[in-house]
Amino acid sequence: MGEIKKLADIVVEARAKGRKKMAVAYGQDSHTLEAVYAAYKEELVDPIIYGEKAVIEQVCAEHGIDVSVFTIVDEKSDVKCVAKAVQAVASGEADVLMKGLVTTEKYMRGILNKEAGLFPPKATLSHVSVIEMPVYPKLLIVSDIAIIPLPDMKQKMQMIGYLAQTANALGIKTPKIACIAPAETLNPNIPSAAEGALLSKMADRGQLGNVMVDGPLSLDVALFKEVADHKKVKGAPFAGDPDCLLFPNLEAGNVFFKASSHLCHGEIAAMLVGAKKPCVLTSRGDSSQSKLYSIALACLSVK
Repeated sequence: MGEIKKLADIVVEARAKGRKKMAVAYGQDSHTLEAVYAAYKEELVDPIIYGEKAVIEQVCAEHGIDVSVFTIVDEKSDVKCVAKAVQAVASGEADVLMKGLVTTEKYMRGILNKEAGLFPPKATLSHVSVIEMPVYPKLLIVSDIAIIPLPDMKQKMQMIGYLAQTANALGIKTPKIACIAPAETLNPNIPSAAEGALLSKMADRGQLGNVMVDGPLSLDVALFKEVADHKKVKGAPFAGDPDCLLFPNLEAGNVFFKASSHLCHGEIAAMLVGAKKPCVLTSRGDSSQSKLYSIALACLSVK
């Protein structure tokens, strides 16, 4: 497999790996069921839906979904649906977990439940997005836009590992990761600048695995070589060509994520990482295409 540069190619590569069993927690709304059905028709998943059978059958009938392709586990409680879906993935009965109508808080609580066995000790649950925009020549892998409000140095080291794993799944052997800060100058009074420099040096010394890390870099310097040249930035080996962006906090990452999708007409694939298996977390605001891409990304990431 070569380097994947389009989200549609994630679907192709995931399909080539064969269908994955996907456990869907409280999947009884039209948004979830339509996305799961689309993934089934793309030969990505065999879905196990946890939810009220009568409701699922009614929603499928109203939206032209063939309910017979789903294995349905009848359960009225949303919390119990999450617990059962998590257990299925933790036990190996399923390969991928997906959130349905249940709230994100309950979904996260189910994943993080130590007794469930899906979340490893001392791990960090994070969020990785893969963004395709008409204004950038390849996919951008970014973190964290949804889970960790203010990552500390140790969490950023783990997040770099998650970015690298996702990049590897997309065929990028040595991902180039830019640590984003307000400016490319090293200001010890700005935590993102100081930590970006430390992470860059750690990567130089091989402490972060098979990655290239540069930081601190302002967003424009990271993404556009002409800006780096104009500012006469020295020692920025992949300015204009990063594979991944590590944001200093959730606010910065979330603003970039939403600007990419709404202002730059980008499409998104996203998943939770850090658990033993990939976990799909989509929202009602995501396009149907982005939901399909997110499922495909999770399937491609199954080891």
